[in-house]
Amino acid sequence: MAQVLPFTPLVDEESPGKDTAKRRVLLGDLLVRAGVLEAEGLAAALDQQAGQDQRLGRILIANRSISPEDLTAALSRQSGLGRVDLRDTPPDPELLAGIDPHLCLRIGAVPWRQIGGTRVVAITHPDAAPEAEAACSGPGPGQRLAFALAAPDDIRRVIIEAHAARLRDDARDRCPEPFSCRGWPPAAGHWRPLLALLAMAGAAVGAPVTALMVLMLWILLANTMTTGLRLVAILARFRRGRRSAGPETPRIADYKKLPRVSILVPLLREEAVARRLLDALAAMDYPAALLDIKLVLEEDDAITRAAIERAGLPSTVEVVTVPFDGLKTKPRAMNYALPFCEGEIVGIYDAEDRPDPSQIRAVVEHLMHAPPEVACVQAYLDFYNTERNWLARCFTLEYAIWFRVILLGVQRLGIPIPLGGTSVFFRRKVLEAIGAWDAHNVTEDADLGMRLARFGYSCDMIDSTTWEEANCRVGPWIRQRSRWLKGYAITWATHMRRPRSLFADLGPRGFLGFQVLFLGAITSYLSIPLFWVIWAGAVGLDLEFWHSFPAPLMHGFLASMYLGQAVMLTIAAVAARDSGRPRLVAAVLMLPLYWPLGAVAAYRAIAEVFTRPFYWHKTEHGVGEILET
Repeated sequence: MAQVLPFTPLVDEESPGKDTAKRRVLLGDLLVRAGVLEAEGLAAALDQQAGQDQRLGRILIANRSISPEDLTAALSRQSGLGRVDLRDTPPDPELLAGIDPHLCLRIGAVPWRQIGGTRVVAITHPDAAPEAEAACSGPGPGQRLAFALAAPDDIRRVIIEAHAARLRDDARDRCPEPFSCRGWPPAAGHWRPLLALLAMAGAAVGAPVTALMVLMLWILLANTMTTGLRLVAILARFRRGRRSAGPETPRIADYKKLPRVSILVPLLREEAVARRLLDALAAMDYPAALLDIKLVLEEDDAITRAAIERAGLPSTVEVVTVPFDGLKTKPRAMNYALPFCEGEIVGIYDAEDRPDPSQIRAVVEHLMHAPPEVACVQAYLDFYNTERNWLARCFTLEYAIWFRVILLGVQRLGIPIPLGGTSVFFRRKVLEAIGAWDAHNVTEDADLGMRLARFGYSCDMIDSTTWEEANCRVGPWIRQRSRWLKGYAITWATHMRRPRSLFADLGPRGFLGFQVLFLGAITSYLSIPLFWVIWAGAVGLDLEFWHSFPAPLMHGFLASMYLGQAVMLTIAAVAARDSGRPRLVAAVLMLPLYWPLGAVAAYRAIAEVFTRPFYWHKTEHGVGEILET
């Protein structure tokens, strides 16, 4: 076991009669005496600290009352620890090679030099010494440890430089293999999915009537189950309204200390919205010292980096650079940035997001009183450019249906929630325990909702809205939707590799809900052309094959189709009203022109499942501003 050399803390010589612990000079007093902090600034920071789970120094930096260099100098004087400049005197590479980079990033510590029998460890704060002792001590017996303070940015930099390859690879493969789609298609059965498609095509040619009848039966079952879920959702919505007079949830003011929250904002070619993004983050109604915002940039994205540098960054915002990799996806970038986060709650925003300023407070309030099995919360998503054109209005209506009605029914039934890719917040310990995001899955959000459920956790919706930019051009809309549906298909295939295990994890209700949400969604889009053909036959178009089907099958199919549409129209009207924009009801009349775009995206998605399963179709943001100029 290592021998730790003792600190020599600074004591107040003006109080000689007191115990040393009581005579220790306080950090705030040191800063005031050094002339870098006004007494009024110290008093304000101490008042803030009373309601925050945060160190005084971080509060002062967030308030821009002192600089990071001022804090390090004061901590050095207070603790008696020396300081090292890791830029002028970098750590010994051999010592760095033996550390766990994830652990050292969390602690804020690296071994610096071996001087005789003493190993000097650089730490960001004196309080990090106990954990740094276990993380950075040498293997031999009788090792002595001494500590020195270093700038947090420098400690992170040397860890990244020494372990770049491991951090990059861990980000790609962090999700446990049994739950990841990175092995798609399975090596042992590489041709099985393609052979299945060829077999179905052969059946359609050899026995078209029988093949079409089987297909209709499957679509009938899928549509019936999807309609049933929507009915439950709309009923749950009205039941929620009757419960609104119940007892109030504990308010955030009832809690003594607020936790720190990390926000990940993955960016790729987002120069058009960089300034607006920073303004939205600055408007959040949560103590600045408790916000840890990471702008996650790809190494080769010089355009976005330049836009952010021009905008300027506050002390609560840090840029995390993701090293180049053949796989360039949003979940890989978030996996890479996660070890740099310092909060106990981790949230995600997209580049174009405009969240409610009180959203983080609502998240913290919910998670502080929720049981431990509630691992995350999801806010509503809505669009701010609804009036751009008919496509934006239909997209807005679809989001209102999904977030304000359908997901309520999903939560009510105890079915796992397919998460959205933004405005979702996790308990960090849970997120890390289940392997974070699947870097290869292009709908990592929906997959993560299922994986949380398989590990025994649940997700809740909260009544807070984030405003996004609706895709308002047909081509980009199809590419975005094809990515989502491709991810749904691969997520379904990944979790269904071991259906018995999935059934055991989710239970009968969750397993059935999983089939409806994923397989049902894909079926709904792929079956749109067949719906149109059969509807045309029902209204009088003479189709030769029409008379080959049993009348009960046709009647049942048509009844399911009409009932499904009636339920959807009802949900659409309710969702439009719940979103506060009843004028959206008129967009319901345009949905028959909207759904076929989803069919085009679905067929493209199925093709990409076999040709480009991990390709990420980038959604361009700031289109409205570009079109206006």
